[in-house]
Amino acid sequence: MEAVPHIRIMDTTLRDGMHAMAHQFTPEQMAQVGAALDEAGVDVIEVTHGDGLAGSSFQYGFAAATDEEYLKAVAATLKRAKLAALILPGIGTCEDMRTAVKAGVKVFRIATHVTEADVSEEHMGLAKEMGTEVVGFLMMSHTVGKEKIAEQAKLMESYGADVVYVVDSAGAMIPSEVKEKVSYLCSVLKVPVGFHAHNNLGLAVGNTLAAVDAGATVVDGTLRGLGAGAGNTCTEVLVAALKKAGYKVDMDLYKIMDAATTLEPMMRRPQVIDNSSIILGYAGVYSSFLLHTYRAAEKFRLDPRDILLELGRRKIVGGQEDYILDVAYEMAQKKNIMVG
Repeated sequence: MEAVPHIRIMDTTLRDGMHAMAHQFTPEQMAQVGAALDEAGVDVIEVTHGDGLAGSSFQYGFAAATDEEYLKAVAATLKRAKLAALILPGIGTCEDMRTAVKAGVKVFRIATHVTEADVSEEHMGLAKEMGTEVVGFLMMSHTVGKEKIAEQAKLMESYGADVVYVVDSAGAMIPSEVKEKVSYLCSVLKVPVGFHAHNNLGLAVGNTLAAVDAGATVVDGTLRGLGAGAGNTCTEVLVAALKKAGYKVDMDLYKIMDAATTLEPMMRRPQVIDNSSIILGYAGVYSSFLLHTYRAAEKFRLDPRDILLELGRRKIVGGQEDYILDVAYEMAQKKNIMVG
């Protein structure tokens, strides 16, 4: 009889959720949520600025505290979960990684654009040298075919990645695409395959189930779906769905629901799929662009949906947040909109 697959969930409420909070979680709030996640049985808890280590900046938005303060606050509450940090090479540095390890980080999730895995080699090498688990994170995986994803995933595997993720940064995938790409990756890698979803088309939980059915054994979620764009896969819903589907999940359903209740009073607004979020998924635009786009639309008196469609047409990728203002300015000029 075939063994029931064991699914590992990494919760990123305290990293991807930072986007929806304008990066203003306090260390005390993070500690409170982290303790609740740990109590529920979450295996890995990711903590940093929404754009990873050293993301707090004029371009990406300033956080309420430093990464080190956040990491130390959560680390002090953990009894069983591993503390993780995201790093995007080019934003975070190797020195940031060393500081993070001193603060308690046991897992590094190293993120690159899906065609740029080669920039992760140095960071993965350092992570292995420091004895941490290494997760490769191939962002915007909807933009290329399965063969290209596999090529880049193999690079990450060769650099020492213990897991490699298909990342639907734009919430643009549908279940059939997820299944095709994840199953192909599972067939060519020796390491486990992970999947990270956004909910811009309302498909985050469904896409994550499709990924698991295709062979992914590591998946992401956030409490109440808190995250960039329309948010991420909702952790408490995902736990219930996986358990109902017969998968083994080392998490207490009631306690993860209680953790979501702990988070709720801290949220600035409910995580919903609004019209602009739908366009994020439809146009295939990076989910963390949403709040930047709202600000540009207000400044230049434009419909944010028009800006998002133009960003999608120009194939703008993560790290080009400053370009959103340029695009909006060009659009306003073409419409002869005077900006005061």
